[in-house]
Amino acid sequence: MTDDLPIPEAPKPLSGNQKRQMKSASRLYAVQALFQMEHSSQTIEKVAAEFEDHRFGAVYEGDEMAEGDVDLFRNTLRDAVSYQAKIDQMTDRALVAKWPIARIDPTLRALFRAAGAELVQSDTPPKVVIKEYVDVAAAFFPEGKEARFVNAVLDHMAREARPEAF
Repeated sequence: MTDDLPIPEAPKPLSGNQKRQMKSASRLYAVQALFQMEHSSQTIEKVAAEFEDHRFGAVYEGDEMAEGDVDLFRNTLRDAVSYQAKIDQMTDRALVAKWPIARIDPTLRALFRAAGAELVQSDTPPKVVIKEYVDVAAAFFPEGKEARFVNAVLDHMAREARPEAF
């Protein structure tokens, strides 16, 4: 009597807006994951699995976390770790001499590493990367001047990493 079983519907394709929201969420999660890795000395594999299993789309105290783009999240983490020395050097050149990357806020350090990974290794237009990570900075520091600072540093990094885009 298999004729009586309902046929499951195929998932609906995601809209462009849903895909953008998932990419934005993945960038925020990548910054959080890089921060967590630095402060806990956990491996990239352990942190990535934790985020994918327990944060992407999870519900905490009635609030649903956004679903993320797993590929963008993984690629950003992998590239931030693989190219960390190069990214940190680019960041240092973009910062004022008295403020090397080791002295800046650890959240901003994680943000510059995630954004740097996309600037160095992805095809995402630099202006999109800058806007997305400025938005991430504003989410972490809603009352501060950090978003403008992030914009200036990422603009400098983007011009170094991808001068042809400007």
